[in-house]
Amino acid sequence: MNGIDINKYKQLLHEVEKPSRYTGSELNSVKKKWTEMDLNVLLAFPDIYEVSMSHLGFKILYHLINSQENYWAQRVNTPWIDYEQKLKDSNIPLSSLEEFRPIAEFDVIGFTLQYEMSYTNILNMLSLGSIPVKSQDRTKDHPLVIAGGPCAFNPEPLHQFIDAFIIGEGEEVTLEVLDLISNWKKEEVSKEDLLLRLSKLDGVYVPSLYKEIKNNNEFGGLKPVKEDIPDVITKRIVRDMDKSPFPTELIVPFMEIVHDRVMLEICRGCTRGCRFCQAGMLYRPVREKSTDVLVNQAEKLIQNTGYGEISLSSLSSADHSEINHMVKKLMESHSKQNVGVSLPSLRVDSFSIQLAEMVQQVRKTGLTFAPEAGTQRLRDVINKNVSEKNLIDAVSEAFSSGWHKVKLYFMIGLPTETYEDLDGIADLAFKVIKAYKDVHGKKGKLKVTVSTSSFVPKAHTPFQWLPQMSQEELANRQDYLKEKLRSKQITYNWHDTRTSFIEAAFARGDRRVSDVLYNAWNKGCKLDGWDNHFDYEKWISSFAKEDLDPKRYAYALWDTDAVLPWDHISSGVNKKYLKTEYKKAYEQMITEDCSFDKCSGCGICKNLGYDSAKVRRDSNG
Repeated sequence: MNGIDINKYKQLLHEVEKPSRYTGSELNSVKKKWTEMDLNVLLAFPDIYEVSMSHLGFKILYHLINSQENYWAQRVNTPWIDYEQKLKDSNIPLSSLEEFRPIAEFDVIGFTLQYEMSYTNILNMLSLGSIPVKSQDRTKDHPLVIAGGPCAFNPEPLHQFIDAFIIGEGEEVTLEVLDLISNWKKEEVSKEDLLLRLSKLDGVYVPSLYKEIKNNNEFGGLKPVKEDIPDVITKRIVRDMDKSPFPTELIVPFMEIVHDRVMLEICRGCTRGCRFCQAGMLYRPVREKSTDVLVNQAEKLIQNTGYGEISLSSLSSADHSEINHMVKKLMESHSKQNVGVSLPSLRVDSFSIQLAEMVQQVRKTGLTFAPEAGTQRLRDVINKNVSEKNLIDAVSEAFSSGWHKVKLYFMIGLPTETYEDLDGIADLAFKVIKAYKDVHGKKGKLKVTVSTSSFVPKAHTPFQWLPQMSQEELANRQDYLKEKLRSKQITYNWHDTRTSFIEAAFARGDRRVSDVLYNAWNKGCKLDGWDNHFDYEKWISSFAKEDLDPKRYAYALWDTDAVLPWDHISSGVNKKYLKTEYKKAYEQMITEDCSFDKCSGCGICKNLGYDSAKVRRDSNG
């Protein structure tokens, strides 16, 4: 290990707050022999251990790569402040969890991109591993740095730092990428040759092989520097979820993590069509796992982990066509073992008392609903096809079945929002309280949590052309709701408007903001997703150094015919469809879910060659 003494790392663990973040050796973690591998891969998550070990995609890739005899995937996370300082003081590089291997010794480092405010952590992790943060400064002797995830659909803010981006679902393309790199390692050819080969794989974007086009000194798009490189990179998708690799030996941490339970992915994709929702566009089409496969996977997961709860993971769990049958089968199989089932992503309009009664057999947790907006007018604008009656009916049924905790999620600053819409949020919260009293009288201990996040326009959505509301106005609206929601039974949570502002600037950013990112990291920005570490003034000065105003990204109203920084990346959804949805929003016209209604014309099935008829739809969902 290049002379690195493992005992030095272990000594540091006695001096930090939560050493189990860094020890490795958890149940079901994988150990292999480094020297016998054709490729050693480091899966890097740019946030702390508790977050990374709660991320299902991270676990799927770990399982997928380690299922190959000749590849070994190890893990690394962003260290907390205390451990980072100990590493620096001891002049020891950041290392992997599995064997304290310095990260610079790996062949490939793959970052998961979930959140724009984690970008500085990527640069910081590379630097802590003594790896040049810029791609142009890394040679064949350095690890190849790749990245994937939802934020890869606007890769340009990271174009200087990432060698190649995987666009779409990692299970479909990761092994192709690794096989190509493994073969390249055996040849005496340059890193540039490897990048050229990668660029010809479907779903892989190599930013160094694309140049910016100027149109009257304005951004005119990105074009490949060679003729045999694609103009547009289209995402890859898994076509059969039943056959898709899924880990049944999940790593079991020694400490409590954010989602400390079995996560069972029951379907992928959502066609509800909420116009602000990036995930709903990026993860199309809808693909389900069959109940038989899910029951089998759940059985193995419980046996191999010992967890006491199965969380049914998807964008909209209750939309699965066999949800009632599936939950019944899972409860029959596991309730006697005191293993519960939870539905974390319930929609108001698909909640049923039958489901509620089934999942409450073992234990009751709080219920979470996301009306998103306080009035029907605004819900029609964003295409959230639920009504106030749907919500009140759902919570009333839940209260009758013994629930006492409800969480309601809303978004503020949505296009066309008025203060009447904010009044609607408060009115809904108090109507939930009334519904509880109608069931229980004044008895009981109802807790209603109302949480609001600020609208951030995201790439590949119908609202990608629209500005974010100003920080000042968002803060005014938060203060307004604080007054409106004063009640002993209501807890109100909100997001920092400054963080949302910087997030919006990067969500809509082009190549120029990569220099801003580099400046911010040099100024000490890191762990920006954590309120107590976010330094707004450093970010503003980092923009100023490049003579850029973040408002030009966050607050800009773009023409729908404008060339966008991510137009060379395709989610498979037609831009024409997004424009139509943009127009329908201002006409307060809804678009029905094509899973239950006629085709909405988004183009995903045609563009990706996918047969949507494979998705089962019947009356029990």
